[in-house]
Amino acid sequence: METVMRRTVAAIDGLNRAVGWLLAAMLAAMTALIAWQVFARYVAGDSLTFSEEVARFLMVWLTMLGAAYALRQGGLPAMNLLPDLLTGRGKLAVVTVAHLVSVAFYLVLVVHGWEISRAVAFQSAPATGLSMMWPMLALSAGGALAVVNTVGVVLDGALQGRLAPPRSESTREGDV
Repeated sequence: METVMRRTVAAIDGLNRAVGWLLAAMLAAMTALIAWQVFARYVAGDSLTFSEEVARFLMVWLTMLGAAYALRQGGLPAMNLLPDLLTGRGKLAVVTVAHLVSVAFYLVLVVHGWEISRAVAFQSAPATGLSMMWPMLALSAGGALAVVNTVGVVLDGALQGRLAPPRSESTREGDV
């Protein structure tokens, strides 16, 4: 069982490495588009017709995938007061309920994101002509990645004998 858990965690971490590179590429593209838009508008005197729209769509994808990515890295804000006060079964119960509630929310994102995507698929963005399904799919993609990363956090915690995900360096106790 431990081997299966380790392989699952390794696969989830591999997926997150790929997502991390995708996030970096999207951020670079968004930065380049916005820089070019500023140059074109204020130096060349002629703005691009599509750059703001594409940058907005990239921002939606960056936000949804980035939040799910940060979940796996332990980089999301968390309220640890109750789990830190408890030990044993009480702590396990609180952490388990927190994970279950989180997964339920992520599944709502997946399901309703998909429904919204299907509902707006016939609409096209004004500047690019891109189906509005694509920016809306970010909800489902981010929710699905968050579910996968929650499984990764739980499995990683079980393998390392802890109940909560590790805190990132900036959220350790004593830091201000």
